[in-house]
Amino acid sequence: MSLHAFVDESRRNNTYLLAVALVSPGELARFRKFLRCMLMPGQHELHCKKETSSRRRLIASRLVAERVSVRLYTRRCDLGDEAARQRCLESLVADLLKVGAHRLVLDSRDQRDRLDARTIHAALGPGAPSFHLVYEHRRSSSEELLWIADVVAWCYGSGGEWRERVLPVVESIVDLDCPR
Repeated sequence: MSLHAFVDESRRNNTYLLAVALVSPGELARFRKFLRCMLMPGQHELHCKKETSSRRRLIASRLVAERVSVRLYTRRCDLGDEAARQRCLESLVADLLKVGAHRLVLDSRDQRDRLDARTIHAALGPGAPSFHLVYEHRRSSSEELLWIADVVAWCYGSGGEWRERVLPVVESIVDLDCPR
């Protein structure tokens, strides 16, 4: 199955969360339009941290109603945020290859994007061209589908009511601190 994957992160206490929204090619335009319609006048992107509680509730409930699909990867930050992120990314790429994903888009972190690139290249291994997984870093203001991962990562990481609100769209949770 040809899937597109859109990745954003959140850090809560000592836990790093990497969220990946999985979208089939036939749903790309519909989800982008839906997300753009969620913007307030003058707003250029959805960023859960910047939204009011009432807007967060609305956005989360609409994502659930649209039946988006998100996978979460978690890791303790004992060795630092970057080490946790790269371990999550390595596992995420391996899983994307298993499901035949075609495209991976990560929210840009500017200078640190090169660290992601190194991890992705290593995870793809020497047979990378045969997998046809392309990846890129984009700013969330230029790729609406990154907003799905942002909202789900923020809500899940917040716990309590917020986590409960997005659990219906969480397809799986990979806890990299627990052996599989």
